[in-house]
Amino acid sequence: MATNLDIAQELLEEAVKIGNHRSKRAAVEAALKEYISRRKQQEVTKLFGKIDIDESYDHSAGRRSPWE
Repeated sequence: MATNLDIAQELLEEAVKIGNHRSKRAAVEAALKEYISRRKQQEVTKLFGKIDIDESYDHSAGRRSPWE
């Protein structure tokens, strides 16, 4: 899908250079992916302190051999 955006040329050129991208499109796509990833991480951090944790749960029990 073609989209025309008015992006500051200096920012775009710096993103291409710093990211070592071959094209402006690649730089914009990488920036959008990183933006989305960071926003999702922020959503996860909002859950800290809101989830009950069972301290006695043995997370490695399922990996043990039944013959031990």
